[in-house]
Amino acid sequence: MTTRIELYTAATPNGHKASVTLEELGLDYTTHPVNLMEGEQKQSDFLAMTPNGRIPVIVDREADDFVVFESGAIMIYLAEKTGKLLPQDPKGRSQVIQWLMFQMGGVGPMMGQANVFFRYFPEKIQPAIDRYQNETYRLLSVLNSHLEKNEFLTDEFSIADIANWCWARTSSWSGVEVDDLPHLQRWIDQIQARPACAKGVEVPPRADAETVVNSGKSIITR
Repeated sequence: MTTRIELYTAATPNGHKASVTLEELGLDYTTHPVNLMEGEQKQSDFLAMTPNGRIPVIVDREADDFVVFESGAIMIYLAEKTGKLLPQDPKGRSQVIQWLMFQMGGVGPMMGQANVFFRYFPEKIQPAIDRYQNETYRLLSVLNSHLEKNEFLTDEFSIADIANWCWARTSSWSGVEVDDLPHLQRWIDQIQARPACAKGVEVPPRADAETVVNSGKSIITR
């Protein structure tokens, strides 16, 4: 039987957004680890799937080998394909997409820059470190305030929770501690306790993940 989804990914928060979504939806998929250190994401065969040369990418074998790149677009596509993790009513759908965009336009870019300047940039430029760490903390505080009165980001667990969780759970890697954000921490722990989420952040397998996480180059290239 042909695998339904081919996933090209690496062990980064954006990569985990795709693998966690696939696990939560219970879809059959095959993982193809992309070695970011070796620049595989810039090779011609990979660029043929995604002109931006970034992970993750999926190929849907059930849909005439349809290719989807960009992590948020992948999540929406898979949710719509299965009718799960994204409400069908306009208001509910909009609420989920709002929080998904919050991650894509804010949490992800700010944490990514914090990672670069805090972990990998050869020169410690403190104003840049402070700028991105402070903005990361502010954005995580927005999540904390919202989660004080809400179990999840919207009425039900959704791709918005997955997207933000895949980044928020790594805040210490950005040099941002969240011990004083109890509602955020409750939510992080609650999602971590979901078997599919816990499994999804182990994709690619641990050996591949350690290679990617230990590479500063991988963080910059996603």
